Amino acid sequence: MSSTNSPEAVKKLLENMQSDLRALSLECKKKFPPVKEAAESGIIKVKTIAARNTEILAALKENSSEVVQPFLMGCGTKEPKITQLCLAAIQRLMSHEVVSETAAGNIINMLWQLMENSLEELKLLQTVLVLLTTNTVVHDEALSKAIVLCFRLHFTKDNITNNTAAATVRQVVTVVFERMVAEDERHRDIIEQPALVQANSNRRSVSTLKPCAKDAYMLFQDLCQLVNADAPYWLVGMTEMTRTFGLELLESVLNDFPQVFLQHQEFSFLLKERVCPLVIKLFSPNIKFRQGSNTSSSPAPVEKPYFPICMRLLRVVSVLIKQFYSLLVTECEIFLSLLVKFLDADKPQWLRAVAVESIHRLCVQPQLLRSFCQSYDMKQHSTKVFRDIVNALGSFIQSLFLVPPTGNPATANQAGNNNAGGTVSAPANPGMLGIGGGVTLLPAFEYRGTWIPILTITVQGSAKATYLEMLDKVEPPTIPEGYAMSVAFHCLLDLVRGITSMIEGELGETETECQPSSEAASSTTQSSEQQELLSTADEMDKEIVNKAVWEEMVNACWCGLLAALSLLLDASTDEAATENILKAELTMAALCGRLGLVTSRDAFITAICKGSLPPHYALTVLNTTTAATLSNKSYSIQGQSVMMISPSSESHQQVVAVGQPLAVQPQGTVMLTSKNIQCMRTLLNLAHCHGAVLGTSWQLVLATLQHLVWILGLKPSSGGALKPGRAVEGPSTVLTTAVMTDLPVISNILSRLFESSQYLDDVSLHHLINALCSLSLEAMDMAYGNNKEPSLFAVAKLLETGLVNMHRIEILWRPLTGHLLEVCQHPNSRMREWGAEALTSLIKAGLTFNHDPPLSQNQRLQLLLLNPLKEMSSINHPDIRLKQLECVLQILQSQGDSLGPGWPLVLGVMGAIRNDQGESLIRTAFQCLQLVVTDFLPTMPCTCLQIVVDVAGSFGLHNQELNISLTSIGLLWNISDYFFQRGEIIEKELNKEEAAQQKQAEEKGVVLNRPFHPAPPFDCLWLCLYAKLGELCVDPRPAVRKSAGQTLFSTIGAHGTLLQHSTWHTVIWKVLFHLLDRVRESSTTADKEKIESGGGNILIHHSRDTAEKQWAETWVLTLAGVARIFNTRRYLLQPLGDFSRAWDVLLDHIQSAALSKNNEVSLAALKSFQEILQIVSPVRDSDKPETPPSVNVPVSVLLGSISGPGLSRPFVRTDSIGERLGRYSSSEPPIVTDELEDLNLWWAAWNTWYRIGSESTKPPITFDKLTFIPSQPFLTALIQIFPALYQHIKTGFNMDDLQKLGVILHSAVSVPISSDASPFILPSYTEAVLTSLQEAVLTALDVLQKAICIGPENMQIMYPAIFDQLLAFVEFSCKPPQYGQLETKHIANAKYNQIQLFAPAEWVALNYVPFAERSLEVVVDLYQKTACHKAVVNEKVLQNIIKTLRVPLSLKYSCPSESTWKLAVSSLLKVLSIGLPVARQHASSGKFDSMWPELANTFEDFLFTKSIPPDNLSIQEFQRNECIDVEVVQLISTEILPYANFIPKEFVGQIMTMLNKGSIHSQSSSFTEAEIDIRLREEFSKMCFETLLQFSFSNKVTTPQEGYISRMALSVLLKRSQDVLHRYIEDERLSGKCPLPRQQVTEIIFVLKAVSTLIDSLKKTQPENVDENTWAQVIALYPTLVECITCSSSEVCSALKEALVPFKDFMQPPASKVQNGES
Repeated sequence: MSSTNSPEAVKKLLENMQSDLRALSLECKKKFPPVKEAAESGIIKVKTIAARNTEILAALKENSSEVVQPFLMGCGTKEPKITQLCLAAIQRLMSHEVVSETAAGNIINMLWQLMENSLEELKLLQTVLVLLTTNTVVHDEALSKAIVLCFRLHFTKDNITNNTAAATVRQVVTVVFERMVAEDERHRDIIEQPALVQANSNRRSVSTLKPCAKDAYMLFQDLCQLVNADAPYWLVGMTEMTRTFGLELLESVLNDFPQVFLQHQEFSFLLKERVCPLVIKLFSPNIKFRQGSNTSSSPAPVEKPYFPICMRLLRVVSVLIKQFYSLLVTECEIFLSLLVKFLDADKPQWLRAVAVESIHRLCVQPQLLRSFCQSYDMKQHSTKVFRDIVNALGSFIQSLFLVPPTGNPATANQAGNNNAGGTVSAPANPGMLGIGGGVTLLPAFEYRGTWIPILTITVQGSAKATYLEMLDKVEPPTIPEGYAMSVAFHCLLDLVRGITSMIEGELGETETECQPSSEAASSTTQSSEQQELLSTADEMDKEIVNKAVWEEMVNACWCGLLAALSLLLDASTDEAATENILKAELTMAALCGRLGLVTSRDAFITAICKGSLPPHYALTVLNTTTAATLSNKSYSIQGQSVMMISPSSESHQQVVAVGQPLAVQPQGTVMLTSKNIQCMRTLLNLAHCHGAVLGTSWQLVLATLQHLVWILGLKPSSGGALKPGRAVEGPSTVLTTAVMTDLPVISNILSRLFESSQYLDDVSLHHLINALCSLSLEAMDMAYGNNKEPSLFAVAKLLETGLVNMHRIEILWRPLTGHLLEVCQHPNSRMREWGAEALTSLIKAGLTFNHDPPLSQNQRLQLLLLNPLKEMSSINHPDIRLKQLECVLQILQSQGDSLGPGWPLVLGVMGAIRNDQGESLIRTAFQCLQLVVTDFLPTMPCTCLQIVVDVAGSFGLHNQELNISLTSIGLLWNISDYFFQRGEIIEKELNKEEAAQQKQAEEKGVVLNRPFHPAPPFDCLWLCLYAKLGELCVDPRPAVRKSAGQTLFSTIGAHGTLLQHSTWHTVIWKVLFHLLDRVRESSTTADKEKIESGGGNILIHHSRDTAEKQWAETWVLTLAGVARIFNTRRYLLQPLGDFSRAWDVLLDHIQSAALSKNNEVSLAALKSFQEILQIVSPVRDSDKPETPPSVNVPVSVLLGSISGPGLSRPFVRTDSIGERLGRYSSSEPPIVTDELEDLNLWWAAWNTWYRIGSESTKPPITFDKLTFIPSQPFLTALIQIFPALYQHIKTGFNMDDLQKLGVILHSAVSVPISSDASPFILPSYTEAVLTSLQEAVLTALDVLQKAICIGPENMQIMYPAIFDQLLAFVEFSCKPPQYGQLETKHIANAKYNQIQLFAPAEWVALNYVPFAERSLEVVVDLYQKTACHKAVVNEKVLQNIIKTLRVPLSLKYSCPSESTWKLAVSSLLKVLSIGLPVARQHASSGKFDSMWPELANTFEDFLFTKSIPPDNLSIQEFQRNECIDVEVVQLISTEILPYANFIPKEFVGQIMTMLNKGSIHSQSSSFTEAEIDIRLREEFSKMCFETLLQFSFSNKVTTPQEGYISRMALSVLLKRSQDVLHRYIEDERLSGKCPLPRQQVTEIIFVLKAVSTLIDSLKKTQPENVDENTWAQVIALYPTLVECITCSSSEVCSALKEALVPFKDFMQPPASKVQNGES
């Protein structure tokens, strides 16, 4: 009040005082002189004070009693005008605070008198107020008097006074307490010892209180007394008092000065001891009152609740609870229980309304509610107050629906409308603009016919009460319908809002506190660190306590809240109200989630979910989970029954969509209302904003969303987003335009919901994924057994979730993909397809996502991502596999370069395609593989190359599509080329990898296990490739086998040199021989049935029309390939340890192939045999060739080219071979194979050859049309092998071997041929040409014979055997060989039965004549060379030759071929020309004794053959043949007879007899006359005769032997002549006039000439050489000659004349004979 102490103010005050006093003296001059005097003396006093004192105001105050005195006296006059003037002056003094305590007392006494006189009542009040407010001088009784004065004025008859007094009382009471507060402020700095409080002391003693406090205490104590209708202690003079006013004053004090009660024990005591009991006592009528049926009839009972008091009591209670809760815990429990009771349905409406308002006041104070919870609900034996409040609100709301507010439910609505109309200004909130298009509907709740409007009652979050403020009303007001409901509704909303914001705020604080505290601790000094630690510990405790409180609060209230909110949600017809309810449910759900209260969280979420779905919608998840234990059960909460009401279907909501329910058997359609959609949005909102706390209730949320999405007909599109799609089955979904525009938004929110999953923590994310998975499982169950459209919501959303969480994909990958893999196996194709779509999209996205660290550095992640792709391989549905493979193809195209360690998985997928999985699958997989082989081999780790080989091989084995198999073999070739080109790089990398694995294996103590282990890894790669090709070589399809075989041998041929030397061992045994075994087995067991056609319209050539024939081709190819490798790589193979064993196995294979009953195979086997034999002895290491050695064995006949398909590839990689050779020649000493071992190999080959030969040519025991007879080319090839083989074994070739050879040659030549084949093999019968087989046989013998010729002495004993062999062949000319029991036809008789396909083939014997003749020529040649060899002499070769020739010679014209006997003769002549001298040479040894008779017989048989010349023989021919006979006689005359003395006598005798026989014309009676002249062998006879003659008179006789020959010859000759002559004479006589045959005439002429010649000869011979006997014989001829004279033939006569002339010499005496002979 600074203005009152300024000098101007003081001056003004003094002036005013003086003028007041003057005015007073003036007024009182007449009537009241004493007053006038007092006034005047007062003026003087004032002036004096002003003059004397510098501190004028202080001086005035000191003298205030005197200064005030005139005015008090003025008031005493009771004159209105004077009184007013005085009161004004006093007020002025008071306002300048110049009134002392005494003066004040006086003033109050004066005022009291005025009051008692009822004067200037308003002015009095004003003065009291000024007095008490401007200063604190009034105390104790004065104060109490002043207060009583005001009270008394309050109860006057005057309304204005009353009201003014009431206001003044209120202000005065306030002033009293304000003084106390000020006093406390002043004394705060002085710390006083608190007085000890005795436990039981009655706290009436106020001695310890300071003055102002004491006044306040007394005042408050008396207010309580007054309200309680007791006499006051301090406010003496009170005449009357009302409870209502008293309660109002109490309320204002409690409300305005709580700190007074909290800080001072005395006051606290008053509260506890006075106020609370008072309130409880005053409440009693309300508690006991029940609205019964008898109220209207009986007179009102005393205890009827009284609205003004009740309402004020509630206000007091509100303040007590709000301000002094901490002091009055027990009392508050009672108050709160009362409040709850007041809500009961049997209490009057106004009481319930006021109670709800009071509760609303509590509900907006979350901290207070928290305290309730801590003090009551969390204590053991205490009422659960907080829970009861919430439940009471719930019951209250329910009761409003169940009990219509007016007695007559029918009129309820009208009444409500009227009331509402009165109280509510029309569209107060936007919610009222309903959906009725133009008609304004009131916002309201409607439930089962009960309609309750919603009134706007408060601003959100403040509890502005209506009825608690009606302090002027005495009668209870009428409560508009809907008011209580609206307040209760807001209570709930504010309660939820308050609790959640408070708890979440505190939660946020603890979260932020915990973080910095720990950080700060680490940075501060030691001591503060400990402090921090302590405080952190405290905080932790605090947090634990807090958490317990939060949980209790939620647990206490959620049931009631949920019951009430669900009911309201169901009843709400107003969008705004619905929104608020949903928001409350949502915040509660989120809060429960944050606190981890699963049951309550799920219950709230269930409520929202149920709201989203149509009424009575059968959704199991909402009816079975724990949350749903609420539905349709009544809850007993502390005796209060709370019904959970399930949504009713009658709410008047606009239907916005009609759709199909998602069920196994959908029944009809369901409708969605706008409220459902609103709930759905809340649900989305909940999931979107609070996903992190949903945990397991994701299941509820998602299940509901899934059903809604289904009803609305949203279908998944790429990436998992849901787009509006048309429903597939059933009545199509009907959507209003309102919803149509919403759908994109909903679908968008849905997508955003799952996008926001990227912000969830890992655990929440797992909950989300689990929920989606179980949802999907349900959808899968529903989709079983029918092919209806399934719900793909879960799958689509799993995909979406996966895609947005790529950055931490690891944590959810396994559950996610694990589930999708299950979906992929589902029988419903649409479901399956989406599962696969989702899975493959995720994998592709995962691989393209920019991970940190990148995938290339995070192999584990990459494998994790690719693993599900591999897992898909175990699914049998082709559509899934197709998706899988398409995914692989896309991955290859986009990520192929960076797959790294993922390759095995990717390749595994391609390799997992099975044969039975359909062509398109195999084709797609194969496409992938082709891409890999063409583009990605260089980018993949070398360790994967083996898998590529395996996969390519497995495609080769697929039998769906031949082209794929063939192409895959091509791929294998490409792969092998790649290995070859990048060999060194691959090898290096593989060795590195191998070393690493080896190390790991050693650490673990296990053995490293991989195929072909001991070989180095690069070689293993090759071996795997070879093994794969090997498998393909025995594929059931011939084309595949062929292609694989060619490729296998080409790769081994082209790239084999890259292998380590030791690896060849594996190649030979594990690859090649293994393959041969399998091929052999398959070929021998192959089916012989004819294959009609090769699939489709392909015609099969007859040479391949059985499986057996097709396998034959494979066998041929394989054997040839292996042989070629043995041939070209011999220099590599031979140094291997067990080459000889390998050689034996190979020979065994060749043998079994050669002996197979298939011409093609057997012939090919021999070709292979030839190939491996055309090998030079291995070159030593030092001079190894850089390229495979060429074949340089001279072989007379080579089969057609045997180069295979692969050898045409140029192969030059000298470094590699060179290095490899260098490598093993340096590490091991060079292996020198000794000749002996080499010989062993050749002998093994010889044995094989012998076995093949003997087995194949051995005639079968029985014959039928299926009998197998080896073909000519086979036999030819077989025999052709021998010369080459022989070159190597000749040193050890002995007689036994020769014998074996002979048998084979003989048998081979004996084999007949099928008449079908004969035109192709046989020359026509007239051509004398050898077949190639016969050529070969002779070649073989030729080679042998040449070898013997240049060989050592001991080999020469083999000559005879060779002669035997050849001679055997010579015999074939006349006697073709037999082949077992087989009947062969002569070629001329065989009919070519190609036309009769089914007739058995006839077998045709070959034309052996040319062969026999050639053999004969060979014999002659050979004999010419070897006649003198000891062995030839000893073994009677000449005799054998003669014996053999005797056959054709004796047959002569009967020989199959005329040339034969002619050749035989010429050969005989040649042989004898050489052999006879040798025979003579050895005459003494007797080695030729047996030959002579043979020779004689041979001559005999030939010259006098029994065979008749053919009729068609021409004369020239006959003469030529005669010349041959003559040649023979000439031979006898030149080679035999001259050496008669070296020849046995019998032989010479036989010859002579023969010549004798020959010299006489033999004739044949069959000739006609004309021919006789020619047919007589004149020349022959002549030659014989001459020879006889020649040897009769040989004059050079040197030995008795020769003489003997002559004598013998002569006697034979003469006897012969005698016979002829006799016969002639006889014939001549008989014939009479007929001429004799020409032949006979010629003969007689010849004889006559011979006689004359003989006699000439005898004459020339020395007489001693002619014995007597001879002469006698000659002379004895004479008579016979004479008898011939009678012959009629002139020729005979002339001959006779010549014959008779020489006889003249016999007419002389005998003495002259000698002279005759000498001359």
